[in-house]
Amino acid sequence: MGNSMASGKKGAVGIVGLGIMGGAFAQNLLGAGWRVIGYDIAAARRRALARAGAEIAADAREVARQAPAIITSLPHPSALASTVAAIVKAGVPRRVVVEASTFAIEDKPSAEAALRKAGHVTLDCPLSGTGAQAKVKDLVVYASGGTAEIKKLRPMLAAFTRAVHDVGEFGNGSRMKYVANLLVAIHNVATAEAMVLGMKAGLPPKRLCARRAMSCSTAR
Repeated sequence: MGNSMASGKKGAVGIVGLGIMGGAFAQNLLGAGWRVIGYDIAAARRRALARAGAEIAADAREVARQAPAIITSLPHPSALASTVAAIVKAGVPRRVVVEASTFAIEDKPSAEAALRKAGHVTLDCPLSGTGAQAKVKDLVVYASGGTAEIKKLRPMLAAFTRAVHDVGEFGNGSRMKYVANLLVAIHNVATAEAMVLGMKAGLPPKRLCARRAMSCSTAR
């Protein structure tokens, strides 16, 4: 009830894709006083966000009709293609589409071109962080595709993240996300190797985990 009454003070935001990440975006935007218009193909996700205070649209086309800025957080490129088609068919004035999914670099330019042809602007804005981090706004946005639009949307992005980095031309956001993912992968592999070494040396796994946690805390 509190979110529902508070929403709308700072303008409207559309969200297509209300899964783990998109749902967290919506919850945090509502908590910050934004009006959220959401859509997801899964009825359970629509109901969950409706209970939280979001307005649920009939489809992505309806989201585009109601919100000047639209965040897409989708599971696969075909979902992005169908969402783009729906926004184009809506025939609405200029919209800014914040594409927050993590896809291969070649999956986003076609969406950007189709939306640009229809008079819209697309930003490539993948996020660094997990679903658990998304719930507490501990996310970093790698925003790319238009400095003016990124600057204008910073207050909205700040409602569900801890940092927004403008990394330049469209596509650079995804490139930065790949770099971050590589570092995470390397860290995970190194940690696993260290754990194996310690266990082979006779150290208890719990002691190794405790030591690793203390080392990480000291490093920070």
